[in-house]
Amino acid sequence: MKQSEKSDFRYNTGEAKVPWDAVAVKPDTSLVMDVVRFLIGPGADTSAYAAAAIKVEGAVEELYRQGRPAAKLSLGAQVKAVEDLARQYLGCKHASFVVNWTAGYDIALDLAGVRSGDEVIIPAITFIATAAPALRKGARIVFADVQRDTVNLDPVDVARKITPRTKAIVPVHIGGYPVDMEPLMELARQKGIAVIEDAAHGFGGTYQGRQLGTIGDFGAYSFHEVKNITALGEGGIVVTNSDLGAQFAKARFCGFDLETPPPKTWLYNISPIYSTDGHAFVPSNFSTTEIQAVALLNHIRRNDQIIAQRRAAARKLHDAFSNVPGLLPGPLPSRDYGSTCHLFLLRIDPKVILGGIQPFKQALANKGVTQIAHFCPLYYYKLFKELGYDQAAIAASCPGAEQIFFEHYTHLPLFGLSDEAIQYMIDSVIQTARELKA
Repeated sequence: MKQSEKSDFRYNTGEAKVPWDAVAVKPDTSLVMDVVRFLIGPGADTSAYAAAAIKVEGAVEELYRQGRPAAKLSLGAQVKAVEDLARQYLGCKHASFVVNWTAGYDIALDLAGVRSGDEVIIPAITFIATAAPALRKGARIVFADVQRDTVNLDPVDVARKITPRTKAIVPVHIGGYPVDMEPLMELARQKGIAVIEDAAHGFGGTYQGRQLGTIGDFGAYSFHEVKNITALGEGGIVVTNSDLGAQFAKARFCGFDLETPPPKTWLYNISPIYSTDGHAFVPSNFSTTEIQAVALLNHIRRNDQIIAQRRAAARKLHDAFSNVPGLLPGPLPSRDYGSTCHLFLLRIDPKVILGGIQPFKQALANKGVTQIAHFCPLYYYKLFKELGYDQAAIAASCPGAEQIFFEHYTHLPLFGLSDEAIQYMIDSVIQTARELKA
């Protein structure tokens, strides 16, 4: 890279008598082999694995002699390629690849102007990351109830809980099934409130023909190892169609600014980022690596195929459970609600299934079927008690969350299962429903 080229990293001086490379310790064959052995560990026959590894190492050494090691490991061409592909795939104006969903959400909160004293409305049932960054900014979390048939944010309860201090609403597309965004967006526009989509489960899903995450003012996706696609274990993308997204690069990397003239004799400037109301925020460091980007590029290109496989499995489970007394499978994807099928929602009718969901879940676990509710109502965590939240009052204001979590629902896995495993899961769920029939 020539010194005149713009970069969000300050090293790599290019050709020089005494260069200063961006990568101090170059990737070598031993590193490549360690990565290979980590990603593909030994099977049952360790001697055969060892022999195969020797062949691979020889091929890697030959490749190394013919090629050259990577000259940039962070925020380089691969990261840019992820962002370009994400914008194209999602049809949005701005996209930034960051370390995880939480980092993308943190940036969105800043640009939306969320700060101390504001209120942020989130669903009662979600992962703690939907609340934590807002809490760290000094905002107060307001829990809205969820719909019983989707476990998604209830727009009617959101309307009841808006106050003059409400700065943002955060719909969460639980399991990849779209929140009903139209009434939420209409409400937010009327009140001048930002909408930040938690699309951690929703990359590639759609609502009324629009990509999840691109409908609100901001959206963020997760590529953690348990999601539909991953960036080697962690990763996130934050998106927006607002001009505020032009600040994403600064927001991701400490305010690094090559547009503003630097201090005298120095290389770059450091600038704040500005929210929609002009408030200045101090950026953090959420940089991502090139090798993560390589993995994510591969997975984004396969995402539609992965979603199609998940949808096929979901339909098989839905069809099998639909006519079984006491079983209430969640809604399937449709033209207006294009779920990613990250999870399969299964509700039970406690009037038909003896004891409700808790003995039902235990019976499935005893049969070797893994399932989990996703997630405990957040207000029960010690964190909120210590912060002074009235847990009993919040629970009383969220009857839907209370009922479905404790009595009605669980989630089943959908991907990476053999036909035999899927059939066993189907048979086990139906058998359990019959065993526990009231």
